[in-house]
Amino acid sequence: MSKFLSFEFWNTVARIILRNRILILLIIVGITIFLGSQWKNMKFSYTEANLLPDDDEINIQYQQFLDKFGEEGNLIVMAVNDPSLFTPKKFAAWNELAKKLDAYDEVEFTVSIGDLKKLEKFEEEGRFRMVPFIDETQPDSLEVEGYREELFERLPFYEGLIYSKKSNTVQTAIYLDKEIVNTELRRDFVVNDLIPIVEDFEADNDLNVYVSGMPYIRTLNSQNIIDEIGLFIGAALLVTSLIFFLFFRSFRATVISMITVVIGVMWAFGVLGLLHYEITVLTAIIPPLIIVIGIPNCIFLINKYQQEIQKHGNQAKSLQRVITKVGNATLMTNLTTASGFATFIFTQSTLLKEFGIVASINIIAIFVLSLLIIPIIYSYMEIPKDKHLKHLNKRWIGGFVDWIERMVRHHRISVFIISLVLLIISIIGLYTIRISGSLLEDMPKNAGFFKDVEFFEEEFDGVMPLEVLVDTKREKGVMKLSTLKKMDELQTLLAEEDELSKPVSVVNLVKYSKQAYYNGNPKYYQLPTSQEQNFILPYAKDLGGEDNNILKTYVDSTGQYARMTTFMKDIGTEQMERIEENLWPKINKIFPEDRYDVQMTGKALIFQKGTNYLVNNLVISLSLAILLIALIMAWMFKSWKMILVSLVPNLLPLLVTGGLMGFLGVPIKPSTILVFSIAFGISVDDTIHFLAKYRQELKANNWKVKRSVYAALRETAVSMFYTSIVLFFGFSVFMISSFGGTVALGGLVSATLLFAMLSNLLLLPSMLLSLQKEIANQEVLKEPAIDIIPEEDDILQEKKRKKK
Repeated sequence: MSKFLSFEFWNTVARIILRNRILILLIIVGITIFLGSQWKNMKFSYTEANLLPDDDEINIQYQQFLDKFGEEGNLIVMAVNDPSLFTPKKFAAWNELAKKLDAYDEVEFTVSIGDLKKLEKFEEEGRFRMVPFIDETQPDSLEVEGYREELFERLPFYEGLIYSKKSNTVQTAIYLDKEIVNTELRRDFVVNDLIPIVEDFEADNDLNVYVSGMPYIRTLNSQNIIDEIGLFIGAALLVTSLIFFLFFRSFRATVISMITVVIGVMWAFGVLGLLHYEITVLTAIIPPLIIVIGIPNCIFLINKYQQEIQKHGNQAKSLQRVITKVGNATLMTNLTTASGFATFIFTQSTLLKEFGIVASINIIAIFVLSLLIIPIIYSYMEIPKDKHLKHLNKRWIGGFVDWIERMVRHHRISVFIISLVLLIISIIGLYTIRISGSLLEDMPKNAGFFKDVEFFEEEFDGVMPLEVLVDTKREKGVMKLSTLKKMDELQTLLAEEDELSKPVSVVNLVKYSKQAYYNGNPKYYQLPTSQEQNFILPYAKDLGGEDNNILKTYVDSTGQYARMTTFMKDIGTEQMERIEENLWPKINKIFPEDRYDVQMTGKALIFQKGTNYLVNNLVISLSLAILLIALIMAWMFKSWKMILVSLVPNLLPLLVTGGLMGFLGVPIKPSTILVFSIAFGISVDDTIHFLAKYRQELKANNWKVKRSVYAALRETAVSMFYTSIVLFFGFSVFMISSFGGTVALGGLVSATLLFAMLSNLLLLPSMLLSLQKEIANQEVLKEPAIDIIPEEDDILQEKKRKKK
C-alpha cells in the first residue's frame, strides 16, 4: 500500500494522465453521457422517510396494520370557517366542490355535507339504511339553516369528521385511492387538479378554504424539495465561484473549476438514478455538497500549478508536479471526508444508508475529476501570465497568520484554558439537547400549507393519524358488547390527552346505530345495554348492506381486528413518550394481555420511533467515523501517539457544536444528526495537512520542535484559511432553505468547520509544543506509511537546512 501511494507511483499517474489526455477526456465524456442517461430513473420521494430497519418490530406491526386495513395516510381535508357558508348559494357551491373532486379517478370517495348519510331504521327489513342527509338539490335559506342546526345538534357521530363545535368549522374529507397515495399520480392530482379547483372556488365564493392532510402536506413538501435542489446548486455555484475568483483573480481558473464541479453534480444525479434511489430531503443536498467539497480540491491543484509556473515557467514540469505533489494529499483528505459520510452506510436506516453510499461515492468521484480535468485543460492553454499570478504575492492574509503565531508562541496557556472552558460549557449544553421526532418541525413555517396545519390542529386537534389496532384473538370478537365497552373506555382515555383528537372506531357506529334505533334522538348516542344488544347489534352488523358496508373501514373481514383512528398534533418525541408512558398501563388494565393484543402504529409514530433509533445509532456512527479516521492517521504516521494529537482538536469543535445545539434549542433530529459525522470527516483534513508538514519540517530542522511548529504553521495556515472560508460560505448556502432542518445543518456545519480551523491552527500546534518530549522524536515520527507531502519536498527542505 505504501508503494501504491509513493512518490514514484504518483509520477507514473502523472505520466499516464498527461500522455493520454484525449482518451481520458473521451472517457469522462462517455461516463457523463452514461450517467446523464440514468437521470430518467431519478424519483422524488412521495412518502415520509422510514427511519427504522425493515425488520424492526414497530415496522412489522405497521405492515400488519396495512395488510388488514390498507394505507392509512390517504385523507385530505378541506375546511371553511365562515358563517356565510350556510347561505343557499355558497352551501350549494361547497357541496358541488366535493362532487367535482369525487369524479376524479384518483379520489376513492369524498365525505361532505352534501354526501352525508343519516342512519334510519327499517323494521320490516330488520336493518338500518343510510339515507341522504340533504334531499333538495337547491335548498332555500330556511332549509339550509335547518341542515346546519341538525348537523351541529343532532349528529354527534360526525363531530370531528365533518364539523368542529369549537367555532362551527365545516370540513370535507377527500379519501384518495390507496394505490396512488405514494406515487407521482398523487402529486399530479394535488398540484394540477386539487389546488387550482380550490383556488377557483375561493375566488368565486369569497371564502377562505383551509386544506391539509398528510398526502397534501407530503406533496407540497416534496415540491419544495424539488424547487430547492436547483436553488441550492445555483447558490453553491455562485458563492463558491465568487470566493474562488476573489482568491485567484482569474476568470479562466474560475471557469475551469466550475466545469469540474458541474460535471461532478451531473455524476451525482446520475449515481442516484443508476442506483434507483429516491431524492429525499437528505439526498437532495448531495449535489450542492459536491460543489462545496470539490472547490477546495480545485484550489489546491490550481494554486500549486501557478506556484510551479512562478518558480520555473515550465508548463509540462508544472503539470507533472501538480499531480505528483497534490494528488497524494488531496486523495487522503477526500478519503477521510468520504469516510465521515460512509459511516452512515453501516446504520440499518435505509434513508441514511442511501445518503452515505451516494455521498461517499461522489466525494471520491469529484477528487478523480479534479485530478484529471484541471491538469488536462491547463495543458491545452497558454502559460498563466503575471496578472494571473499576482494573488500568490498578496500579503493581506499575513496579519491573520501573524496573530495565529503570536497566540501559539506567547499565549499557549490561554489557548488551553479557553479550550477547557469551552469543553465544560459544551458538556453542560449537551445535557440540554432535546430529541425531536416531529414530522412537521422541519417544514417551511411560512408556507401556506403549514399555516393550514396550525388551523386544523386548533379546530380538529391534529392532522397526523395515530392508529390503534385491537386484536380480540377470536373471530367476530370485535362486535361482542364486552369488547365494545372496553374500546369505548379506551376512546375516552385517548380523548383526555390534549395532544390527541377525538378517536373514531366501530364504537361510534354502534352508538349511532342505537341513536338511529331511537328515531335519531341524540341523547341515545351511546352503546346499547346488555338488554338492548340483541335487537340493536344485528342492525349495526349489517350497516349499509353488502355494497356499502362501512363497518369494513373499522373492522377486518374476520371480525377479529378493530381499528381506532385518532389524530395527533405536531408533538415531539418526548411528549409522545410521555403520552405512551401514561397510556400503556391503563390500556393493559382495560385489555388483559391474555385475551387481547393492542398496538399503537401509524406513520407519525413510526417517524418518531425512527428518530429515537437514529439518536441511539448516532454514537455508533460517530464512533465508527472517529475509529476509522484514527486508524487512517495511525497508519499514515505509523504512530498511535499521533492519534491523540490529531483527534483532540477535531473532537472539541464537535462538542462545542453539540453544546450550541443545546443552548440554542436546536434539537437532535434526522437532519441535524448528520452534522457531526460530516464536520468531523471534513475538519480532520486540516490536521492531516498540518501534521504532514510538521513531520517534514522536523526532518529539515534537525528535530527542533519550536522552529518546525512555527514553520508548519506559517506554511499551512493560508491554505487552511482559504479552504475553510470556501467550506464556511459553501455550507452556509443551505441556510437559505425553507426547511428548518436544512437551515440548522448548514449553519451548524459552517460554524463547526470554522471553529475546527481555529482549533487546528491554535490548539494542535500548542499541544505539539507542550508534548514535544513525548511526540517530537524520531521514534514516534518515523517514516510514514505514505508521503502526504512527497519526497521531493523533503529533499528541498533538507537542502534549505544545509544552506542555513
